[in-house]
Amino acid sequence: MTAHKILFIVLDGISDRPCPELGGTTPLAAARTPVLDKLAAEGICGIMDTIAPGIRPGSDTAHLALLGYDPYKYYTGRGPLECEGSGIHMEPGMIGFRCNYATVSKEGIVLDRRAGRIHDTAALSKAIQDGVDLSESGVEFTFRSGAGHRAALALKGEGLGHCVSSNDPKKEGVKPFTITAVKKGANHEKTAAVCNEFVKQSTRILFSHPVNRDRVKKGLSPANIVLMRGAGEMGIFEPFGQKYGLSGSVIAAASLITGIGRVVGLEHVPVPGITGSQDSNIAGKIAAAENELETKDFVLVNIKGADESGHDGLAEQKRNFIEKIDAVLEPLLACRDCIIIICGDHSTPCTIKDHSADPVPVIIRGDGVRMDDVVRFDEYSCAKGGLSRITGPALMPIALDLINRAHKFGA
Repeated sequence: MTAHKILFIVLDGISDRPCPELGGTTPLAAARTPVLDKLAAEGICGIMDTIAPGIRPGSDTAHLALLGYDPYKYYTGRGPLECEGSGIHMEPGMIGFRCNYATVSKEGIVLDRRAGRIHDTAALSKAIQDGVDLSESGVEFTFRSGAGHRAALALKGEGLGHCVSSNDPKKEGVKPFTITAVKKGANHEKTAAVCNEFVKQSTRILFSHPVNRDRVKKGLSPANIVLMRGAGEMGIFEPFGQKYGLSGSVIAAASLITGIGRVVGLEHVPVPGITGSQDSNIAGKIAAAENELETKDFVLVNIKGADESGHDGLAEQKRNFIEKIDAVLEPLLACRDCIIIICGDHSTPCTIKDHSADPVPVIIRGDGVRMDDVVRFDEYSCAKGGLSRITGPALMPIALDLINRAHKFGA
């Protein structure tokens, strides 16, 4: 039999390095994962450099590579992808930024880069959208709230460039930076000036907003400044359906991953209760994926919580969350007529609290797959698998071949 569909599950940041608190092994190797182990035993395994050996991937560049879009060609910055994921339609040439609501003192010192992890900033974003005026520079903008303290900003106008710095100092106790052009050119200098004007006007609005006045009365951190970073210019992406001849969907809590899916033409499927954190409705994601596979050829699912634990250096929490993931994957054991790919997008070692270039484990399971001898899904076992060591851009061609949708090279 030959499978006809592809389910691509990315376990965000799941891979790690040996952790002292886990007896010198990784959270994945320490976790009890009977479902992932069975899927590994029924498939072929390997380890994968998402982009290339020695390259530390961001989640953005990693997912582009995994979907077969060369990040060296398509990636200009995270901003446009975050904008798309926040519901802003990005046209080619528009400039996008990822943003944080933050707290500054009256003297302009950053007190909290996440404004007390504020939730529900819709009223603040509407006030900015209605109150900021950039027309003098001939620029239109769209500002939209994301999850929690996050937001996105898109700029549209003639003569804009994306090579500008951030105003985010990445730490508390100092003033936000002035945004500057990081590459010579009137277009980049114009964008920097527009951004500084946006920050100036929006800060004035936020300081006097009723939401922030109320937060101050309650002893909460006001969201009184917007920190911007990840500038990028929206490019042209070959539609996924045109590139592969497949219909597809994306299921993710992170606006970044949703945005990547949307820019390549995958349909975004909302799922109630997904947060991208430890409390996320993972079971809902899997159920939604199964439902999508009834009508779609390809479904991308991103599950993020393990990455958070890695960034926080919490090895035991990461192990426990991996076990939670494993339990909700059980319905996949009955999945037929489908190639299942399970992998990480990058390693997030608890010992460094950041992404690393360590390769990630990968499973490919389904009809037509040549099974190997691996019976455990972890960094050590998968390194001995039949896939050996591959790169991220190889995954889609392998999957297409397994569903008999690959094109012959040569006569």
